[in-house]
Amino acid sequence: MDERAGTPAQPSDLIDVDALRRAYYELKPDVSIPEQRVVFGTSGHRGSALDTAFNEDHIAATTQAIVEYRNSQGITGPLFIGADTHLLSEFATTTALAVLVGNEVRVLVDEYDDWVPTPAVSHAIIRYNRQGHDDQADGIVVTPSHNPPRDGGFKYNPPHGGPADTDATSWIAKRANEIIANGMTEVRMAEPSGVETYDFRGHYVDDLENIIDVKAIKDSGIKIGADPLGGASVHYWEAIAERYGLDLTVVNPDVDPTWSFMTLDWDGKIRMDPSSPSAMASVVARSGDFDILTGNDADADRHGIVTPDGGLMNPNHYLAVAIDYLFRTRTDWKKDAAVGKTLVSSSIIDRVAESLGRRLWEVPVGFKWFVPGLIDGTVGFGGEESAGASFLRFDGTAWTTDKDGILLALLASEIRAVTGKSPSELYRELTERFGDPMYQRVDAPASPEQKAALSKLDGDAISATELAGEPITAKLSRAPGNDAPLGGVKVQTETAWFAARPSGTENVYKIYAESFVGEDDLREVQEEAKRIVGDALGG
Repeated sequence: MDERAGTPAQPSDLIDVDALRRAYYELKPDVSIPEQRVVFGTSGHRGSALDTAFNEDHIAATTQAIVEYRNSQGITGPLFIGADTHLLSEFATTTALAVLVGNEVRVLVDEYDDWVPTPAVSHAIIRYNRQGHDDQADGIVVTPSHNPPRDGGFKYNPPHGGPADTDATSWIAKRANEIIANGMTEVRMAEPSGVETYDFRGHYVDDLENIIDVKAIKDSGIKIGADPLGGASVHYWEAIAERYGLDLTVVNPDVDPTWSFMTLDWDGKIRMDPSSPSAMASVVARSGDFDILTGNDADADRHGIVTPDGGLMNPNHYLAVAIDYLFRTRTDWKKDAAVGKTLVSSSIIDRVAESLGRRLWEVPVGFKWFVPGLIDGTVGFGGEESAGASFLRFDGTAWTTDKDGILLALLASEIRAVTGKSPSELYRELTERFGDPMYQRVDAPASPEQKAALSKLDGDAISATELAGEPITAKLSRAPGNDAPLGGVKVQTETAWFAARPSGTENVYKIYAESFVGEDDLREVQEEAKRIVGDALGG
């Protein structure tokens, strides 16, 4: 933890806007250098122009590759494009539009030249494709999510509206790198004019009454605060308050490409993570002013829930409360609609699902795994421990197939309005029924070779039979919900578990661990996890 974590950013912490602009347009990547290649992670291609990892050539080549991919898949409908408030998002959007227009793609931008949250793009794609057109729409979201101000990000969402799967992103990344290596000669660009427009905000906000009980929120008179953290949701919250007559205050409407108003995250960097106590310090300081106070990251796909009695909720805790509430109140969902969670989310969710008589659908890390179930209604709720989730409309049909931080923030107000209790109060009630788990993620050093081995490790390669004095009940390398590879392992006992996954950017692996016994037991689980994984990797 950096000694300045949670304190206001200083001038020395801020990006040089002019330098970042110059780097985007002037630096040219060399794809023979791994760090300068187009690489799609779980949330698209990310990097900084200052590192020659997110520059004009990257975006032009990636957009050209997306055009070729959609042509190969017979996708001929409109492409919806939206961007968040990162400085590089502005430049990348201009580049992408030039390529899309140059390739004669029918592209739709925001009607009000506004920022567009990730869930609004997903909502637009699903809305179009539900209307029965002869063609299908897809989309691009220009965002690095909660990453620091120096970063950029570029995501492709195919016609299902959610993050593209690995087959699609691998093809797009490979083709983009080929285009860069060939000197960009295959990129077609034109003046980005004459594009069509779409009211992302209006359609999204007007439709919220079909998934959130906004009348209950209004009638309750609860006082709501929403902090966009300088992100794309800023005008959406204003519109929600006006459209539904809510006592809702946008506590900080400022948008600044340097994010000078933020408090520093755990590592001393500016990062718009609404689940981080350090990044949310200034928001939490106002917890007593509202019945519910929420935060979103730059593209509003993540949520942070702050209550007067509990402060900033742990994302796992809120997911458990949301699941318990939703499956009790959404009576028109399919009776067999499952509870979706990633394998690194808290096991209190497992116990809540069992108490509800609902099937638990456990998948690897990555929201893309929830997409099929949300589309056909067989998964009522999909959530990640990193504060990302979405769920179905009242009628059991898909709302978004990407994470929706605005939706989950509004749900907290509905829960408060309908139950008369804060989500943190309700979580304490859940722990009285199911136990009070201790959960933490830590990092352990690993060489690139060890990371590669861990990503392919089979659970059977683990020889240990006990974890923190308890018999091991499962050693998983594939997800129980969909049999997809975990890219790591998960080891379980009756009261504890750990999961180990390699980092995509650093020479470490991540250890997620949880114990229902207590903090000392959690520490023991973490230490044994390092030994067990080390033994399996050969030291």
